[in-house]
Amino acid sequence: MDTLTAFLTLLFVMDPLGNIPVFLAALKNVPQRRQLFVIMRELIFALIVLLVFLYGGRFVLAWLGLSQEAIRIAGAIILFLIAIRMVFPMEGGIMGERLEGEPFFVPLAVPLVAGPSTMAILMLMTNSEGEQLWNWTLALLGAWAVSAVILLASSPLARLLGNRGLIAVERLMGMVLVMLAVQLFLDGIKQSLG
Repeated sequence: MDTLTAFLTLLFVMDPLGNIPVFLAALKNVPQRRQLFVIMRELIFALIVLLVFLYGGRFVLAWLGLSQEAIRIAGAIILFLIAIRMVFPMEGGIMGERLEGEPFFVPLAVPLVAGPSTMAILMLMTNSEGEQLWNWTLALLGAWAVSAVILLASSPLARLLGNRGLIAVERLMGMVLVMLAVQLFLDGIKQSLG
């Protein structure tokens, strides 16, 4: 995997456009002047979590004795479940819960931006091609930066795209994530059998 492919994969998995409705719903009770601060705070929390998984993930895998194949298959299953919920939404949104008050760390930072699939992909990248750690860092920072710009502009983007546009984008991202999940799963099965 090269840096551009890693960047695009991480960006699709982070799904900033698909997260706009969830961010708006989570922030509807937060005063307008405070919303940008809350979004930036949550994005910084998410970046810290993702960097910890990028740099410490392989040590966690070694300590737990988990194989790369197991992480790949587990990440594929989680990604598939999230993608299915994007394509076929449930009551309460992707995370299936109603949010009250100002969000702190959960659910905006984790699991929306720094979700289990993103963490699994980061651990896979460093475990399989650890010598490219700087490339993976650049890919992560790029995907995070694009996600940050999109989520900080969530209110204007929601007005521009409208409710139907946001739904269409979320379904499209869900379909792309389903394909990524299936490919991850097939790669994991192929590695475990080969």
